[in-house]
Amino acid sequence: QVQLVESGGGSVQAGGSLRLSCAASAYTFGTYYMGWFRQAPGKEREGVAIIDIDGSTNYADSVKGRFTISKDNAKRILYLQMNSLKPEDTATYYCAATNVFAVWALSTGNRGQGTSVTVSS
Repeated sequence: QVQLVESGGGSVQAGGSLRLSCAASAYTFGTYYMGWFRQAPGKEREGVAIIDIDGSTNYADSVKGRFTISKDNAKRILYLQMNSLKPEDTATYYCAATNVFAVWALSTGNRGQGTSVTVSS
């Protein structure tokens, strides 16, 4: 059973940092590619970052160099470290699991309940 529970969202000023966490079941961690997508009010879902079982990563162009995805296999926790945040990063961020190693696929698979990130200018 796929289980994903996010935490770590909040409000921050532009230029600040936040770290999101996602606790996953053992089944999810061992079966799927995992990552994050986001959705801002009135906008379409956007894949943000994805990590392979072996640790390979891929990012949306909009976050390259600012966001880092990582995971702790022993704790079964997925992370998204977000630095140099911009107002346009404001969105609800979802932890996701997918069978396709592509950021675009993250919004089409299983997901958590989401955590809100607000970046003020």
